[in-house]
Amino acid sequence: MAYEHCTVEKDGHVLTITINRPDRMNALHPPANAELAQAFDDFAADPDLWVAILTGAGDRAFSAGNDLRYQAEGNAVTVPPSGFAGITSRYDLDKPVIAAVNGVAMGGGFEIALACDIIIASDNATFALPEPKVGLAALAGGLHRLPRQIGLKRAMGMILTGRSVPAAEGKELGFVHQVVPAAELAAAARALADTMLTLSPLSLRASKQVVMRGLDTPSLEEAYSGQMKHPAVQALWKSEDLKEGPLAFAQKRKPEWKGR
Repeated sequence: MAYEHCTVEKDGHVLTITINRPDRMNALHPPANAELAQAFDDFAADPDLWVAILTGAGDRAFSAGNDLRYQAEGNAVTVPPSGFAGITSRYDLDKPVIAAVNGVAMGGGFEIALACDIIIASDNATFALPEPKVGLAALAGGLHRLPRQIGLKRAMGMILTGRSVPAAEGKELGFVHQVVPAAELAAAARALADTMLTLSPLSLRASKQVVMRGLDTPSLEEAYSGQMKHPAVQALWKSEDLKEGPLAFAQKRKPEWKGR
C-alpha cells in the first residue's frame, strides 16, 4: 500500500511507522487515521515483524492530536474501529510498540503515546490532554489510560487543568520511560527495540498479554489462575523458541529466536 500521511520502514524484525504531516504538527485527520490503521494491521499480521516504533516527522511534534483545522473546515471526523491512529482501540496487539515522542504530544497525540507500551521522549517533548480548552474531552483512551498508568490524583492534576507536562516531569510521573537529547531519540528508540530483539518474541507477546488482561481482571488470584489460558501463553508453550532458549543457555551461546 502506498502511504501519503505516514511512512513505513522495515529493518529486520523492526517496523518504524512515522506520522508524516509535519505541516500540521502531525495532527491526524480521517485519511491519516486510516493509513495508520492499515500500517498497524500489517505489523500485527507479519510474523517477521516483532517490534514497532511509532514517531512523528520533523522535530516539532510527535502529534498534535486531532486536526482541528480540518474539522473546522466542515469535514466529518471519523476514526477506524482500531481507534485514533489505528492504535487507541486496538486491544489485541500483543507485539511491543515503542512511542518515540519527538516534541509535542497533545490531546490525541498523547493518547496515541499512552496506547503504546513504552514511551521514549526527546528532552524537548511536552505532553497534555488540553481538550477541555476547546470544548472537547480526551475520549480516545487518555482519560482511562493515564489514571491507570500514573495513579488517579496525578492524572487528575493533568486532566482537570489541561496543563502541559515536559518530558522530565513525565518521567517523574511515570509515563515516560526515558528522556534523551532530541538528536539521539531515533537511536535510543532503536536501541530499545534491539534489546527486545535479544529476547524471545513469543515470551514478550505472552508477557504483554498476561499484563494487559490481568489489569482487566478483578482479583490477583483470578488473574494468576487464568493466565495459562491466554492464547499467547499457549502459543509460547508450544513453540520452537521454548526449546531454543534452554538449549542455547546450556550450550552457552546466544539463542536464535524464530518467533514460532
